[in-house]
Amino acid sequence: MSPPTIREDFHVEPASWDADFDDLRRVREQVFVLEQAVPREDEIDDQDPKSHHVIARDSDGRAIGTGRLTPKRAIGRVAVLADWRGRGVGQAIMRVLLERARALGYPFVELHSQAHAIPFYAALGFRVEGEPFLECGIAHQTMRCDLDPAGAREQPPLAPIPQARTLVVEDRDQALAAIGELLADARHELAIYTRDLDAVLFDVAASLDEIKRIALSGRHARIRILVQDPRKAVADGHRLIALAQRLPSAIELRTPVEEQDLQYPAAFLLNDRRGYLFRPLGNRLEGEGSTYAPGRHAQLASLFDQIWERSTPSEDLRVLAI
Repeated sequence: MSPPTIREDFHVEPASWDADFDDLRRVREQVFVLEQAVPREDEIDDQDPKSHHVIARDSDGRAIGTGRLTPKRAIGRVAVLADWRGRGVGQAIMRVLLERARALGYPFVELHSQAHAIPFYAALGFRVEGEPFLECGIAHQTMRCDLDPAGAREQPPLAPIPQARTLVVEDRDQALAAIGELLADARHELAIYTRDLDAVLFDVAASLDEIKRIALSGRHARIRILVQDPRKAVADGHRLIALAQRLPSAIELRTPVEEQDLQYPAAFLLNDRRGYLFRPLGNRLEGEGSTYAPGRHAQLASLFDQIWERSTPSEDLRVLAI
């Protein structure tokens, strides 16, 4: 394998499953088992001893990220500790794994991407294949990247890390401004968790125009909305419901059915640029967010995906043929 990829504050190097087992396991267990609730017995498998592993370390040598390339030409177990997300660690791990695959003469590699990470892998040259599926209870998508032979092309530089802007919401004007910024920044996907569709925020022309733009952005467009109680929105003729009727292939609405989900107090919005707005109490407007926060975004996206899989179209929305 090639020499370590070096950055000022971290580096990525080859790892041995035997010699580096404790460090590899520590990072993966923190990310997959503790954060994402993947069963511990599923996290380590029979591919691990056969795979090429890499490990990212900080300037003090502490493990902060992992990844592997299996003999099945699959990249997986890409994990970065929360404090290091958004700082180029994941990109560096992927570049080293792709370089190794080229050196081995692999014509392509595949991976199973969690739904929220599809834009990250797409930026590295992967494309979506097939239909979404559940893996360890989390929504995934198969992605594939065709490879040039080793040395056939220069590697492009790591993409610059976007400038993050903190979003603080204390009233409706600030909420509309924050939502407007996140919607305008979105490319193809949104995830919205709300109590009753928040008419003061989403049944307004500016928000509806941006949601419609995203819904019409192409075949990858996907807007998912979880509504705890849609009855008021239906009774008031919420225009987002009418828009979903016209664009059912791009806009999906579901209602939670599990008691724990129906009692969830917060509301939030996620875009596909790793921006978010989180309101601790869904019946109030106060909240906080950021235009780019991969760690917090990943946590909320994982929660959303889990609740989405447990939810169904509500009877109120079914009446409208949604």
